[in-house]
Amino acid sequence: AAWVKKILGVERAGHAGTLDPKVSGVLPIAVAEGTKVLLALSRSDKVYVAVAKFHGDVDEGKLRAVLGEFQGIIYQRPPLRSAVKRQLRTRQVYSIELLELDGRYAVIKMHVEAGTYARKLIHDIGEVLGVGANMRELRRVAVSCYTEEETVTLQDVADAYYIWRKYGDDTYLRRVLLPIEEIARHLPKIWVRDSAVDALCNGAPLAAPGVAKFEAPFSRGELVAYF
Repeated sequence: AAWVKKILGVERAGHAGTLDPKVSGVLPIAVAEGTKVLLALSRSDKVYVAVAKFHGDVDEGKLRAVLGEFQGIIYQRPPLRSAVKRQLRTRQVYSIELLELDGRYAVIKMHVEAGTYARKLIHDIGEVLGVGANMRELRRVAVSCYTEEETVTLQDVADAYYIWRKYGDDTYLRRVLLPIEEIARHLPKIWVRDSAVDALCNGAPLAAPGVAKFEAPFSRGELVAYF
């Protein structure tokens, strides 16, 4: 986020979900007013592809069976090197699958709830197998519905900004900077009446008369986007 802030010369920039050192992949970054709605992404589910190294020989069938045991609600305690308090907590693993097994190395894809520690998950899988394991590589391939196919590099951002500043052509800049409503693309949507906008902006709850229409069913406590 700091690099994007410097490249674009904006006052504010922030990111949704940190990437640990040596971890690559999708990192949504918002600038200016977009930082106010980053919460919509920071709580979203993530998809990772990890390379695990087992400390002993592993049978593929047994590994697949153990991975199945980790699908669903799991208990996790944050690792020692963690920015949060090391309290036992629950996280949901929506899916976890073996993509490849080569000797003691495995490529594992996992779709998990926000706040799940992939490194700890690999360690726990190794413990259940009885051989131990550690994570060698990790790549985040999706944040909610935003995949790595949609990502751009810092060089892409710098080049697009340079072309706009020098030639006045914003074509490339529009490809790397998306409208603020894109952050809420994955959320259930509510369209409110004009008469309710001022009250909502001042922190008032939305009442039924203020709803013009809504896009999809949603449940109590679920995060939604107002338009």
